Amino acid sequence: MQKTIGYAAHNSNSPLVAFSFERRDPLPTDVRIEILFCGVCHSDIHQVRNEWSNSAFPMVPGHEIIGKVTKVGSEVNKFKPGDTVGVGCMVDSCRECPDCRDNLEQFCNNAVFTYNSPDKHSGGSNYGGYSGQIVVNQDFVLHVSDKLDPAAAAPLLCAGITTYSPLKHWKIGKGDKVGIVGLGGLGHMGIKFARAFGAHVVLFTTSPDKTEDAKRLGADEVVISRNPGQMQQHLGSFDFILNTVAAPHNLDIYTELLKHDGTLCLVGLPDQPHPSPSVGNLIMKRRSIAGSLIGGIKETQEMLDFCAEHNIVSDIEIIPIQQINEAYERVLKSDVKYRFVIDSASLKQTKD
Repeated sequence: MQKTIGYAAHNSNSPLVAFSFERRDPLPTDVRIEILFCGVCHSDIHQVRNEWSNSAFPMVPGHEIIGKVTKVGSEVNKFKPGDTVGVGCMVDSCRECPDCRDNLEQFCNNAVFTYNSPDKHSGGSNYGGYSGQIVVNQDFVLHVSDKLDPAAAAPLLCAGITTYSPLKHWKIGKGDKVGIVGLGGLGHMGIKFARAFGAHVVLFTTSPDKTEDAKRLGADEVVISRNPGQMQQHLGSFDFILNTVAAPHNLDIYTELLKHDGTLCLVGLPDQPHPSPSVGNLIMKRRSIAGSLIGGIKETQEMLDFCAEHNIVSDIEIIPIQQINEAYERVLKSDVKYRFVIDSASLKQTKD
């Protein structure tokens, strides 16, 4: 066992504080990773504050992990010490169900998520990337190209794959008109990927002051969603709209913008339901409302390789772990462009 320092929440109302725990020694197919950077995802806040009513404490969050391999088990054949690697939202699955066989481990009923998920090795709950190291089975570790800045690549492990996967699934390409709802950690990646796929990209935002930044990121147009006139100009014109907003809101204003057979895909998970959408908007043009959850390991590797080829990373603000509670408050105020990333070297200044 290896002693590890991280930051943990001990209940849903307390700040994250330094926390000492142990990581298992690598099993034959395990990889030990020194964590260099870990992104701060809005879902970390949902989990820490038990807003999805499934939190186990103490909780060490973090599932956007970039690090260096320091040790491998005797049967590991995919990695070697010194490799730059990533760990995303999952660290295991059953490997046997139809979803796993289709490389869609994220839908496995027995998927083991990187934190706040049962740890079959310890018998408790597993701990995530707000820590100095992690041990993961090699099948759930990803190669990260040296072409990518490691800090800016960290959010690709969740924000990146969460937006890449639906765009690929719905076969977005040249000539498609794609909307991105919300300009945050997910939305800014959605713009970058949709643009890289060749689509005409429109950002929907409630904030006019985000127009310039959206265009810098690759949006062709910006629509202020609170402006009925601007929304009206786009009725029935979108092939696909990716909705990244994780708060309840009216979906009808977006479904009516879709062409026939168009899809509104939800990737933001609110803590309360959206208002019920109008069935008429769906029936009249055979429109769909769908959802998407991260991506499987194979697709996540594909996404990382695509990012290396096209020089795509997240826009980030690097923070020391000691600023994590302040960072959470800033995320809730949308006061970050566009993802906080923890510099794990700052943990060395922490005493347990």
